[in-house]
Amino acid sequence: MCGKNQIPRTRRTPAALLAVLSAFGLLLAVGCGRKEGQGPVARVAGLVQGKLRGRPVLRVEKSEFVNADFRGYLEATAGEAGGLPEESLSRLFDRFVDEKILLEAARARGISLSEDEKKEYLARIAARSISASDPGASEAVPAKGAFDRLLVEKYIFLVVRDARVESVEVLDYYEQHKKDFLHQGRIQVSQILVDTEEKAVSVLRRLERTGEAEFRTIAREESLGPEAAKGGVMGVFLPGDLPVDMEKVIFALDEGRTSQVVESAYGFHVFRLDKRYPPALQTESEAAPEIQKRILAQKIKDSLAAHLAGLKDTLSWQTFAENLFFTYQRLDE
Repeated sequence: MCGKNQIPRTRRTPAALLAVLSAFGLLLAVGCGRKEGQGPVARVAGLVQGKLRGRPVLRVEKSEFVNADFRGYLEATAGEAGGLPEESLSRLFDRFVDEKILLEAARARGISLSEDEKKEYLARIAARSISASDPGASEAVPAKGAFDRLLVEKYIFLVVRDARVESVEVLDYYEQHKKDFLHQGRIQVSQILVDTEEKAVSVLRRLERTGEAEFRTIAREESLGPEAAKGGVMGVFLPGDLPVDMEKVIFALDEGRTSQVVESAYGFHVFRLDKRYPPALQTESEAAPEIQKRILAQKIKDSLAAHLAGLKDTLSWQTFAENLFFTYQRLDE
């Protein structure tokens, strides 16, 4: 396996890897640590007294983990998870086990985090806190165990970094999944957005018995929308791209017709359905980026699953479900 001298000082995680980390429940939670005794998980765990409190729920080699460790994992990855059903808690515990096995493997191979990587992580916490207008941004601290999860993320990258997608694989996938790349009927939509219903009704009256040119002129003069300078042209959309309430109105229009006034959180809209496009099949070159992403994500997932299975066969580990603060539900039940 890779030694320290083979690990780059800094490397951003590829999008496909992020998707797999999320699927495995191993994606690092960027956020501030929680204080003990707060949140539903903490309150549930607070009921775990006496004999269960100090008993292990997982042992990996010489490392032992108790309910408090799993509680910390829940707080960092699932947030307010106290109301989760036992089946969901069970699957989260499975992922907790996987993470600790990967963590042990990373440490056994001498993989560690550089100071630059830790600083970058802390900067991400600060940036997230500031963007959320968190008044405690200056006091942001990593959640307990966050550096361990960052180490696991680094280890996973090393495991799957050689995954590649060949052009012949893209072609084969395209030929076998063409229906996935068939665009349903698309529409080009324009809008005039104003701040009062009275003004919207006035705009609608001005549009009676007029054509597209008048709509474009009014959009440039009156609309508050970001596309006003383009005569109100919002773009081309597929079913599902727009908010449901708007889409219901817009897709019901005939080509070239305007809608009645539609209210939203942004103001009052008058929409125009400029054009309907018939269903069309994307070409292979158009579909290639999405296909590459899908194939790469699957390869990474399969590679990681195989690697994890190998670790479970070689490392000494054991779970103690009877000591958990909930009734563990096995997948085969």
